[in-house]
Amino acid sequence: ENIDIAVKDNTVTIAGTKKGYDLKEGENYLRQERIPGGFQRTIQMPFRIDSKGEEAKYEKGILSITLPRAQEDLPKKVKINA
Repeated sequence: ENIDIAVKDNTVTIAGTKKGYDLKEGENYLRQERIPGGFQRTIQMPFRIDSKGEEAKYEKGILSITLPRAQEDLPKKVKINA
C-alpha cells in the first residue's frame, strides 16, 4: 500500500514511502542503511511495454514486476523472395 508503479511507453516509475521504526526508550540504531521517507526511481526499458500484461507482487520484502514487451515492438520476420 506504500508503493506506486507507473508505466508509460518504455518507462517504469516506482515511488513510495518507507516508514521508520519506533524505538523504545533507551534503544538506538547501531547502523541504519536505509532511511525512512519518500523514494522514487525511474527506469527506462529497452522496449515498449504492453500495458495489458503487467503484473507486480511484493513478497518477503522483495518487489517483483513483470512487464511484457509490446507486440508491435517484437522483431518481425522478413520473407525473402527469390
